[in-house]
Amino acid sequence: MTIFEAIREDHDIQRDLLNKLVETSGDTKTRDSIFKDVRKQLQVHADAEERHFYKPLISNDMMQDHARHGIAEHHEIDELIEQLEDTERDASSWLKIAKDLKHKVEHHLEDEEHSFFQLAGKVFSDNQKETLAASYQSYMKKNL
Repeated sequence: MTIFEAIREDHDIQRDLLNKLVETSGDTKTRDSIFKDVRKQLQVHADAEERHFYKPLISNDMMQDHARHGIAEHHEIDELIEQLEDTERDASSWLKIAKDLKHKVEHHLEDEEHSFFQLAGKVFSDNQKETLAASYQSYMKKNL
């Protein structure tokens, strides 16, 4: 498995969780449970991705701006998660923020999958792609 396949598997999990999250309503156990899953998944994924995908790319001139942009988007996602934590679960604004989060994450995933991965594929050797996948997956398993 390559780093791209490993990350894409987690992206699919995130898309599924976010779809479920925006279908919830009110201050319910379901909303709370799914939100906790989303928060954990996104935080651990961002940490793993920054360590095992962005960090090895940041020293490459062609990839530096892309890596910085991806990391900046992780911070924007973190801010939306914080807003959700600080908002009453049954407030109408909660669902709006959750939809903003879904939109921001989906935009980020599309960026990575449709442009960033292709560029990074030219930077990493086949061996690096597999080694990074193994370290990325190990980090995810240990921290989720």
